[in-house]
Amino acid sequence: MKQLAFALAATLGLAACAQKSEEPAAPVAAADQPAEMTPPAAAVTAQDSLIDKILAGSWRSDANKARDVYRHPKETLAFFGVKPDSTVIEIAPGAGWYTEILAPLVKDQGHYIAAFEGDASSEYSKRNNEKFRAKLAEDSERYGAAKFAEFEPKTPSLGVDGAADVVLTFRNVHNWMGGGNAPAMFAAFNAALKPGGILGVVEHRAAPGANLPADDRSGYLDTETVIKLATDAGFQLVERSEINAN
Repeated sequence: MKQLAFALAATLGLAACAQKSEEPAAPVAAADQPAEMTPPAAAVTAQDSLIDKILAGSWRSDANKARDVYRHPKETLAFFGVKPDSTVIEIAPGAGWYTEILAPLVKDQGHYIAAFEGDASSEYSKRNNEKFRAKLAEDSERYGAAKFAEFEPKTPSLGVDGAADVVLTFRNVHNWMGGGNAPAMFAAFNAALKPGGILGVVEHRAAPGANLPADDRSGYLDTETVIKLATDAGFQLVERSEINAN
């Protein structure tokens, strides 16, 4: 069984599980989660120390560090079950705010893969992707052997079917909804994950009853819409969190 961890940003966090079944899956309570989601206390302590060191790292700008109080990266990644030996795919990492934390976290024992659109829609996006690649390539001591995957959003493939422990997407789903690509993206996430793998989703939450149109570009989505995208792709919701509620 694959798992989907779902944490909607600026408002909500969730965790869920993807399975290869045509039958709808029943919700799984937090207490029923697989053992790998609750590592031993000693491992948690060591990981806490490592993440604290990374968050204080000199490679992170003061502006990026200032966002920690709002984005709660330590708590969010712990909720999603990210560990130093995880193979992690970050979808559409942008300028790399989370990359500066994720890649150093897994560089010694795990693997970091950044996935972004290969046919970036604007010159700005192309330059940003090139700058992102160069940043990671030029500092392998910091980021390890980071890898890259390009996808076409209408027919996406992350190129690592069944290899990822965790797929993470931060504040991207509303963009895919606007382009009509969200169902295909969630299917690609499922294909990329190992059995028991986690999909972690962070998104801006719309107010209940907002009745946003399917192609809404406001940047906000209601919780049930995002959950349905995941469950339609074969995921089973196992937990949600208010870590980033504000």
